[in-house]
Amino acid sequence: MQTRKTFPPAFCLLPSTYLCLSMNYDTARKLLVSQTITTEENSDALLMRMKQGKPPVPGQITSILLALKVVFEALKDAPSLDRELIFALYQLGIKTQQLYVAGRKAGVDWPPLLKEDLIRISLATESIFSDVWQTPPSGGFGGG
Repeated sequence: MQTRKTFPPAFCLLPSTYLCLSMNYDTARKLLVSQTITTEENSDALLMRMKQGKPPVPGQITSILLALKVVFEALKDAPSLDRELIFALYQLGIKTQQLYVAGRKAGVDWPPLLKEDLIRISLATESIFSDVWQTPPSGGFGGG
C-alpha cells in the first residue's frame, strides 16, 4: 500500500473563483481531472473554456498549478500513476497548448501571460511523470 503525504485541508472557493489556498491530494486530483471534463455542466473547466475561445476564470491557472505541485509532492517516488490522472495530466500539459495555438490561428486574443502559464502547467505535468520538479528556463520563456 502506498502512503501519501498529507497537506492541510483545502480551502477552495470553487467553482466560481478557482482560488484554492491549500489543498490535499484528493482535492488536487479531483480539481485536475475536473479541468479536463468538457461537458455543458462543466462549462468553466479549463479545456472547455479554451475550446470555446474563452480565457481561464481568474485564479483558475493558479489553482491548477497549486494542485499540480500537491500531486507531485504526494506521488513522489510512487511506482505507478492511475490512468484517469495520467489522462488529465496529458490534457492539461499538451491539449491546452494545442488549443492555445488553434485559438491564435482562429483569431482568439488570449490573455498576455496565458502561453507562459500553459508552459508552467506542462512543466509541472512533466515533473509528475519524471519525479523531478522542472522549472522554467533561467532566461525566461522567450518570445511570443
